[in-house]
Amino acid sequence: MLVLLPPSEGKASSGRGAPLKLESLALAGLTAAREAVLDELVELCAADEDKAREVLGLSEGLRGEVAKNAGLRTAGARPAGEIYTGVLYDALGLASLDAAAKRRAARSLLVFSGLWGAVRVTDRIPSYRCSMGVKLPGLGALGTHWRTPMASVMSEAAGNGLVLDLRSSAYAAAWRPKGEAAGRTASVRVLHAPTRKVVSHFNKATKGRMVRSLLTAGLAPSGPAELVEALRDLGYVVEVEAPAGAGKAWTLDVLVTEVH
Repeated sequence: MLVLLPPSEGKASSGRGAPLKLESLALAGLTAAREAVLDELVELCAADEDKAREVLGLSEGLRGEVAKNAGLRTAGARPAGEIYTGVLYDALGLASLDAAAKRRAARSLLVFSGLWGAVRVTDRIPSYRCSMGVKLPGLGALGTHWRTPMASVMSEAAGNGLVLDLRSSAYAAAWRPKGEAAGRTASVRVLHAPTRKVVSHFNKATKGRMVRSLLTAGLAPSGPAELVEALRDLGYVVEVEAPAGAGKAWTLDVLVTEVH
């Protein structure tokens, strides 16, 4: 099972660890594309703070993020699972998993990123600010930049098992499963049961808890149908939208009664 996660906008501080080593990150086929984004982002943020804020879509209150980006090559690095924070990651609670569940998380979780393309939760990265929706002056839209290199590495990363896609639309643009892989892919929506409306905050919390439930239970469903059974066994209320045809992904609706 491969679980695709979005990053978080807010991130923990880099800390005082050894600096980034791009060549040590998982999915080595992305190294050149990562180097290109990192080079331009660091140069942009070191040269013109106001322009960098405009490109990155940062408010005046987030001005400090520009200086952080300018120092990415020398900043301390920590496991990505410690850098990413926010509602989904709080609910996932990687730090409090038992040893076996942490090993499963290291194997199965892949976090998509505007800067790194995608990283494992054990990959050591510095804290940064660069969403997938950014258009860098030299490289253009990052979602487009990542499409070709991601296509070259994701077939191997996805393997032959289930792909559980929990990304937001901006990050899904970087790689969309096709063909046989799409038929093994399930995306999840979280709906308010009485109204059938998509929820926002609770969407992230529910997805985090759902992944935690699968990891702690030691479950690795082989495909979307098996995932539905596993989630129902774990107490989730799930409705299924079967794919429209061959090579199409599944859509699972997880229903919640409380929105908070």
